[in-house]
Amino acid sequence: MLLSRVADNLYWGARYLERAEDTARVVRNFTELLLDLPTGVASSWEPLLAVAGSRQEYDELHTSAKENDIVRFLVADPSNGGSVVSSVEAARENLRTTREVLPREAWQAINDLYLFTSRDTESGVDRRSRSRYLGRVMADCQRLDGVLSGMMRRDQAYELWRLGQMIERADMTTRVLGVRAASLLSTPIDAHDYDEVQWMGVLKSVTAMQMYQRSRRGPIDGASVIAFLLFDETFPRSVAGCVHRMRAALGRLPHPELTLPAVDQLDDLLATLPAEATDGAALDRAMDRVQMALSDLNTRVYETFVSGMA
Repeated sequence: MLLSRVADNLYWGARYLERAEDTARVVRNFTELLLDLPTGVASSWEPLLAVAGSRQEYDELHTSAKENDIVRFLVADPSNGGSVVSSVEAARENLRTTREVLPREAWQAINDLYLFTSRDTESGVDRRSRSRYLGRVMADCQRLDGVLSGMMRRDQAYELWRLGQMIERADMTTRVLGVRAASLLSTPIDAHDYDEVQWMGVLKSVTAMQMYQRSRRGPIDGASVIAFLLFDETFPRSVAGCVHRMRAALGRLPHPELTLPAVDQLDDLLATLPAEATDGAALDRAMDRVQMALSDLNTRVYETFVSGMA
C-alpha cells in the first residue's frame, strides 16, 4: 500500500505532465491551422482560452485578446497554474518527492524538460520559434511516458500514474470537442469555408489525424470526427479509450468497489450521447456533463487513495 503522500504526488504529477503536453499540442496546432487558412478565417485566438478553461483568469489580467498575450499566458506565464511552464514545474516537484518508486531515468527526463522550459520561455511565444519549442515539450513528455512504460513495475504506483494521465487526457479531449468541434457544428452551412481543413485541425489537436484516417475511409466530416474522438476505444486519446484505461487501472488498485461506480457513471453518460453529433450547442452541453463526471471521479480518487490512506 502506498503512502497517501506518494499516491497524491504520483496522481497529480501525471495530470500536470499530461496537461503540459496537451496544452503545448493545442497551441502548436492552432498556430499551424491559422497559417493554413486564408486571412480572416478563424482569425481569433480566443478559442484557445476556452479549450484551456482559462478565460476568466486571463480576463482578470488582460484587457485585450491578442495572439502573443494569449500564447504567453498559456505557454510561459508562471502566474497561470495551467500554463506549460507552470505544469512542467508542478510535475517535476511532484515527481521529485516520489523518486523512490520511479525509474531513475524518469527523474532525468522530467528534470531535462524542466530545465528546457524554464530557460527560454519567450521562444515558446515567438511565432518563429514556437513550433520548435512546443515540439520539444511534447517529445520530452513522450520520452518520460516511454520510460515509465518500458521500465516501471505494474504496481500501484504505475496504476495511479496511468489513472491521473487518463483523467487529464479525457478532460482535454472533451474541451477540444466542446469548444472547437461544437463551434464548427454551429457555423452556418453557407459559411463552411475550408471545412475539412478545420476538422483536420480538431483531429491534430489530440494527435488523432493518422489514426482517424486508418479507421475511416473517405473525406473528413464533422460527425465522423466527433464519433471517433468520443467512442473509439482502440484510440488511446478518445474519451471512451481513456475511460476504458481508467477502469483497468482502478481494477488493479485497492477498493475498486469505491471507485469503479464513478467510471460506470461515465460509461452510462457516453452511452446516452448520439452516434452522430450535428448540434454544436448540444455537443457543448454534453461535454460539460462529461467534464463534471470526470470531476466526480477525481473526487472519488482523492477520497479513496489520499484522504482515506494512512
